[in-house]
Amino acid sequence: MNINTSLDVIDLGLIRYSEGIDLQKQYVADIQSNKRSNTLLLMEHYPTVTIGRTSDPNHILDSIKTNPQIEIIDTDRGGQTTFHGPGQIIAYPLLNIKGWGGPHKYIRTLETVIMSVLSDIDIESQTIPGLTGVWIKNEKIAAIGVKISRGVAFHGFALNINTDLSFYSHIIPCGIHDKKVTSLQNILGIEYPMDQVKSLIIKHLSEAFDI
Repeated sequence: MNINTSLDVIDLGLIRYSEGIDLQKQYVADIQSNKRSNTLLLMEHYPTVTIGRTSDPNHILDSIKTNPQIEIIDTDRGGQTTFHGPGQIIAYPLLNIKGWGGPHKYIRTLETVIMSVLSDIDIESQTIPGLTGVWIKNEKIAAIGVKISRGVAFHGFALNINTDLSFYSHIIPCGIHDKKVTSLQNILGIEYPMDQVKSLIIKHLSEAFDI
């Protein structure tokens, strides 16, 4: 793969969505100009609904538009409408993938990374043909939305660990009407250590992209 063989990992903690995006754009520009190596940004966001490039306005319900707890933000990533909030790990792999493969291969690889993380926690997960993301039975635990510019992939995935799932009742997540959303806490019945999951994400992402 024609990318730098090192990976910088930066954990930003709990920040506003706009702050994470601004920092991401700065780092992507540095990677494109060979001033920075591949970087993985890890973070959580305050309650935010993001609108992807293929979103349907009807997927944001009226109940959310007057909720002062939740920001609604347009974004340039692929995909539709989703929620970000505390207890959810946001992973932005900022990777130079020139000569490695296009968006389809990249997204499938991110799905594999997430499934490997869950497997290490003894959680069996899968993908569903025609749908992006990772599922546990018929419930979505991870959403993916990416963009590739000048050979550098950015945005990434959101993995529900201890997320307050009630926020999802205000949207049609990813435009899917007939499936629910879940989290590790919902499945296991306990609050799961976020740092342990972050370590697994770093491990499996590094292995998948050989960096």
